[in-house]
Amino acid sequence: MKRRTAAAALLALPACALRAQTSSTLRIVTGYAPGGATDRVARIVADKLQRKLGMTVVVENKTGAGGRIAAQQVKATPPGQQVLMVANPAVMVVAPLVFKDAGYDPERDFVPVSHVNDYDFAVSVGPAVPVRELQHLIAWLRANPGQANFGVPATGSLPHFVALMLAEKAGVKAQVVGYRGSAPLINDLVGGQVPVSIDTLETVLPQHRAGKLRILASSGATRAPISPDIPTFKESGLPLVATGWNAFFAPATMAAGDVQRYARAIAEVMKDPGTQRQFMDVQMTPVVATQAQTVAMLKAYRAQWAPVVQKSGYQP
Repeated sequence: MKRRTAAAALLALPACALRAQTSSTLRIVTGYAPGGATDRVARIVADKLQRKLGMTVVVENKTGAGGRIAAQQVKATPPGQQVLMVANPAVMVVAPLVFKDAGYDPERDFVPVSHVNDYDFAVSVGPAVPVRELQHLIAWLRANPGQANFGVPATGSLPHFVALMLAEKAGVKAQVVGYRGSAPLINDLVGGQVPVSIDTLETVLPQHRAGKLRILASSGATRAPISPDIPTFKESGLPLVATGWNAFFAPATMAAGDVQRYARAIAEVMKDPGTQRQFMDVQMTPVVATQAQTVAMLKAYRAQWAPVVQKSGYQP
């Protein structure tokens, strides 16, 4: 009798309660190696979510193909499994535009959950380049067109397209030089092998502060909180705003109730002053956003960047 009563009670539980009982672990997947910016985002939020949700939260690094392997695996998540992915524009905007088959459709296969941070890009020069302002750089490149080589951390990355946009606005014909990551790019910039670089602001800021290179301007609509002394492109006379972000996504197979629960929890975590301080400590700008605001941000972002990527004619 007791067994039948217990079974009846279990059957009477709503589906979301059953999922909570049977799935006590949330996996957060990132397509990049430990230590990178997207991985840091995943780990800061995972630690806070674990305490807030009262469940185990683990971060999994599924590296390869610039984040596309992670997206392909998360897309294939069976219903009922608790999995989120942290991704940036390279995975959710650029790759589907430049690859004939990225292995996923970001709008059909994923549901935006929460936008958690923004980052700016920076134009930097090495010590041998005789300029200290962006307009001086533009004048120098026009006078020395053979020096219009823009180093970027990877071909097809967002800095690649920022470089093309900057060159177009400046009236300069750029040669984009792709590297295998930021470290070799910075080495060549400091060593004089490439005169100009476009990379994320937080990546080059330590070298700028150490006097090894010079950041001339950053790409946000306003000066970045992490570098209030560095002017924006717009302040420097170049009408260009370009930012990147990290956001959480759920596979389309996840129940709407679970998506909303995680969206609310992440937004609450991002409101916490301690979380915001952790983001600022690693040179990232925290963002608090609802699910609806995240959806709107993505729509506007795709509208801005799709024409740029397509016009470039870039093919991997």
